[in-house]
Amino acid sequence: MVDPLNWSKKYRMYIAILVSTAIFFCNFLAAGPTVVITEITADFFGAPPENANFVADISKTAYFFTTTALMQGMGALFWMPLIVKYGRRPVYISSFVLYTGCAVWAGASTTYSSELASRIIMGMAAGAAEVLAPLTISDIFFLHERGTIMAVYTCALSTGVSGGIIISGLISINYHWRVIYWVSTALIGACTLLVILTFPETIYRRDESAANVVTQDGTKEEVLKLKSTATCNEALDAEKSSTDNSGPKKRGYIANLRIFSGVYTKESTIKLFIRPIILFTLPPVFWATLAMAGTIGFLVAITSNFASAFATAYNFQPWQSGLCFVAALVGSFIGIFVGGHFSDWVADIQTQRNDGIREPEMRLPAIGVSVITAPLALVLYGVGINNRLHWICPTIGLALINFSIVQATNVSLVYTIDSYRPVAGEIVVTQMGFKSAVGFLLSFYTNPWVQKSGYISAYGAMAGISGGLLISCLPLYFFGHTIRAKSWAWRHIRMFVHWDDDREVGE
Repeated sequence: MVDPLNWSKKYRMYIAILVSTAIFFCNFLAAGPTVVITEITADFFGAPPENANFVADISKTAYFFTTTALMQGMGALFWMPLIVKYGRRPVYISSFVLYTGCAVWAGASTTYSSELASRIIMGMAAGAAEVLAPLTISDIFFLHERGTIMAVYTCALSTGVSGGIIISGLISINYHWRVIYWVSTALIGACTLLVILTFPETIYRRDESAANVVTQDGTKEEVLKLKSTATCNEALDAEKSSTDNSGPKKRGYIANLRIFSGVYTKESTIKLFIRPIILFTLPPVFWATLAMAGTIGFLVAITSNFASAFATAYNFQPWQSGLCFVAALVGSFIGIFVGGHFSDWVADIQTQRNDGIREPEMRLPAIGVSVITAPLALVLYGVGINNRLHWICPTIGLALINFSIVQATNVSLVYTIDSYRPVAGEIVVTQMGFKSAVGFLLSFYTNPWVQKSGYISAYGAMAGISGGLLISCLPLYFFGHTIRAKSWAWRHIRMFVHWDDDREVGE
């Protein structure tokens, strides 16, 4: 099996686009139907005036979406030990087949309990893609390429929500809300087929101590060692050497279709399950997790009430409210450059000034952009809705919060992956799980918070929290190397986080 880093650039880009498309569709159906929540409520509980408890029933219907969001994060805890132990491909296939089935189930359900069950299992299935995509990107791209490509992933993570809401809103103009599920099933099903037919296993062991992988038949499969790329220049040299034909040849198409290709670590399943929880206590992971929760979580707060907010303030129909998320798409696409290429450029400049030695903290200054844009986004949204300013004001807020999600989340996520690359999967689970829990809570408490304090106070507080969380990376930037070294020696970190030799990735 040839080293994935030596695959052609076009093939690696195709894999990156495929996994980003997969995460787009996961959030597409998770959030999209929220735009027609009143129609869904009427179908399951009855419409007013016959249903006197319609407003309360809307809250019950919201469980369809809040539980899906929660299970996307919590489900990753289930998938991660399997991803690490048995590889990326079997989990991609099993999770997306399950996800496609749940899309059909949710579209066909006629009772509340059946719909809720389908959405809960759907969330668990979709959670696999959230952690698989960053791992796959780390498997197949060099250190100096990772920031830009990871920005595409975080953009897909954000635009999935926006795209789902926009398209669902447009479908609702002339069609029943169940058509949203049939369209989604077709799109997700097509993506699932591409995963089954074209996605190969991307795990590859480069460390000598991990040079033997136990295959299904109990034999040893020899793998090629690649010297660790500690600096940006060394990574460039490694990439140039990818034309060397002395290594093993790439497996054929049929061989790549094997679902299981081996067992990739001897670490216990219990340790693989516990590690994401313990990782949260490492200062870099703790900060990055809060930074992600403080941006994505507040977008969840906005999406939990945007339909009613725009309807009340501007008398918008669901499809009109949904179209406001076109601005969110624009913000996300701009965030790809500022969160990816710009952060790579910032890190590369500092690497050159540091005699070619790369430190993970060198990309942190790039997050300064979101320190400004994230609070500004929440203020614009809250003030715009509260004072009924022109609808473009809160819509610009939607653009800026999505820009900040892509930009800040990408910087923080790549920072932690660079810091603890062999356990990148568990790190992503930590961040995604906590993000989902925060989003789940905010989806419940945003509306009561707004009703009690008003839009300006509620979203003003969110603005202050988001800015404070992002700027708190300053101690890590100045003392990150020392903090990482000292925290790595903590007793509970040695027991539950330190990885075995067979988890080394050779970079």
